[in-house]
Amino acid sequence: MGVWISDLKDHVGQSVTLKGWVYNFRSSGKVKFLLLRDGTGLCQCVYFKGECEDSALEEFPNLSQEAFVEVQGLVKEEARSPGGYELGATHLKVISKSENYPISPKEHGTDFLMTNRHLWLRSKRQHAILRIRAELISAMRDFFDGRGFTLMDAPIFTPSACEGTSTLFETQYFDQKAYLSQSGQLYMEAAAAAFGKVYCFGPTFRAEKSKTRRHLIEFWMIEPEVAFNDLYDNMELAEQFVEYIVQRTLKNKAEELKAIERDTSGLEKIKGPFPRLHYAEACEIIKKENPDFVVGDDFGAPDETIISSQYDKPVFVHHYPAAIKAFYMKADDDDPKYSMSCDLLATEGYGEIIGGGQREESYETLVGKIKEHDLNQEDFDWYLDLRKYGTFPHSGFGLGLERTVAWVCGLNHVRETIPFPRLYGRYHP
Repeated sequence: MGVWISDLKDHVGQSVTLKGWVYNFRSSGKVKFLLLRDGTGLCQCVYFKGECEDSALEEFPNLSQEAFVEVQGLVKEEARSPGGYELGATHLKVISKSENYPISPKEHGTDFLMTNRHLWLRSKRQHAILRIRAELISAMRDFFDGRGFTLMDAPIFTPSACEGTSTLFETQYFDQKAYLSQSGQLYMEAAAAAFGKVYCFGPTFRAEKSKTRRHLIEFWMIEPEVAFNDLYDNMELAEQFVEYIVQRTLKNKAEELKAIERDTSGLEKIKGPFPRLHYAEACEIIKKENPDFVVGDDFGAPDETIISSQYDKPVFVHHYPAAIKAFYMKADDDDPKYSMSCDLLATEGYGEIIGGGQREESYETLVGKIKEHDLNQEDFDWYLDLRKYGTFPHSGFGLGLERTVAWVCGLNHVRETIPFPRLYGRYHP
């Protein structure tokens, strides 16, 4: 009977067949050990001379790292083995060889590993990171699905900019120009007018010539949009969301976090309420350590780190200057030089993981802002319709998945947070 390694707990005392790849192997006198992986886990297979087929022992010289093999044996509980179970093995068959596998246990440079990313995925560390990513994705979907949100898919090809024209990837759409999506937000605003509470989750693209540890050219964002919510409702939703996904991942992926040696003591504190700072208050904190910071500017990575270092929880910064925010961001009625915007800065210097705020609902004001930003109004006719036909207050945010994975895993760079990263200067494999 063929089974997966992750299901061995259900087959104790039974003879089973495992198929997988050689992770490691060694001999000790009359005993030989094979560590097998099948993608769902690792299993130690133990071959005792006299208790297994002679042909199995004869196959050991043909083993190599990542060779594809089939083994048979009796499932036993063994606390010292990976996963808590091992195989009293009797049979071994090498189905396909793997000679000179390039990624060995020795140290390799980043460029080499990135070039061999398709193979690097098989390593224990990368395996754990990407399982944590999968758990975060599942938690994100469950959070919104469980609160009555409707999933909406935003288009990848768009006719106009959302986050600024300087970071657009331009492409040809038959006889017209089109752009790769920077965000699904504008479409979610339309969907919120139809369904009330919606979210999209998909790839977004920024043509940023940046080589920082925080930036990818292609990354995934989850973007909720909620009718009738204001800025403060939005921050409350974001707070509940981040607490949920972090705490669930700590619970469900403890082994993977342990495998990458993540100190989770800080993550255990990620529970609401989160601190909230007005932009002006945040500037005062920054100026103490960075006197050259110009009040009115957006924050750079060092500025965000200065702010977040003051807290052991993520911190909201809200009411950024309207002049540095996108055309759709609502101005504060009490002080129009500030916008009804917010960012959530992660702990440990990981920077902004959420950006969002309340949207401008006035047709006349939005038309004016489109002109101020020197955008083509015709490109936004459909968006302006949302303000002509039953305009309503609404807000939302976007959370970048890869930065969140980097934060939860404690990674130094986002390149390990996605199976096949797209970076400035690299899109292979």
